[in-house]
Amino acid sequence: MKQRWVIKIGSALLTNEGRGLDKQAIKNWVEQMASLHQRGIELVLVSSGAVAEGMTRLKWTQRPSELYKLQAAAAVGQMGMIQTYEAFFQQHSLHTAQILLTHDDLVNRQRYLNARSTLRSLIDLNVIPVVNENDTVATEEIKLGDNDTLASLVANLIEADILVILTDQQGLCEQDPRLNPTAKLITEAKAGDSNLLAMASATGGRLGCGGMLTKLKAATLASRSGTATILASGRVESVLLKIADGKSVGTLLKPVQEPLAARKQWLASHLKMQGKLYLDHGAVKVLSYSGKSLLAIGVSKVQGQFERGEMVACINPNGQEIARGLVNYSSVETGKILGYPSSQIANILGYVDEPELIHRDNLVLV
Repeated sequence: MKQRWVIKIGSALLTNEGRGLDKQAIKNWVEQMASLHQRGIELVLVSSGAVAEGMTRLKWTQRPSELYKLQAAAAVGQMGMIQTYEAFFQQHSLHTAQILLTHDDLVNRQRYLNARSTLRSLIDLNVIPVVNENDTVATEEIKLGDNDTLASLVANLIEADILVILTDQQGLCEQDPRLNPTAKLITEAKAGDSNLLAMASATGGRLGCGGMLTKLKAATLASRSGTATILASGRVESVLLKIADGKSVGTLLKPVQEPLAARKQWLASHLKMQGKLYLDHGAVKVLSYSGKSLLAIGVSKVQGQFERGEMVACINPNGQEIARGLVNYSSVETGKILGYPSSQIANILGYVDEPELIHRDNLVLV
């Protein structure tokens, strides 16, 4: 059975110390990916570098903070990045396809299914999809935020076997290797292990926008479709081929849960919550261990403004998110019925849309 990989390459690896794209490095990775393709491994590439390349073309030395400037840089840089990939893949008689996504493309059910169908069709046609966030049109409300997250959601979309995140670090270490060069490398761990978060740095480089923390969160997201994540240094010679040969490179983060059903994966891909529902201990137990729907009687407090069908987070008494789902009542309606049994909804609101606040089919544990 063929393996399916998502490969994410970060900005620090794609640019030549801020002087534009490092075409020799890109050529090398394309050669490795072409070799993987010849072995029968199906590939999707998630590439950073558009903003960094645009900055170079526009002669900017610092990453701007203004969204409109970032969008301008992305628009300029995307052209050069795609041209470079296409030219090098053509040398191996491989076609590429550009896929630009936003958070809205992944939370809208129909667009999510369309994106999944397109990616899978391209893979079946032996085309290498090159995926990036659509920075040119994305606003703060619809941005995914970083390509590590995007890569993990793409892994969910195509149900990848492996997500490879190439970075300028050797992998996940017990301490930040930029501060402690002798920090010990963690070669294998479980995706979603809370103990790892304390070891991760959330500080990005001058050209990037995220540290190891985003990569750990990406591994957790990817694990929901049964995908294993490998964090490795793109500076290692033939790093992709070494991974394919089973050699120990970087940090392997294994999924610990069974893959979620497709609809549950889609629910989990919602990264922006419209509100929060605070649950009592009984509701937490029912959701966590019985797999049942959330009823209004188990909710003690509602926070935020949302409408029927929007995504909300379910918070336990310790303030931790334990689940998320599509709510059947607005925030105003929920505030009126919280703490009451379903049999009282009609008396309180004058109508009943659904007996459940969130149906179990529209709820996923996190």
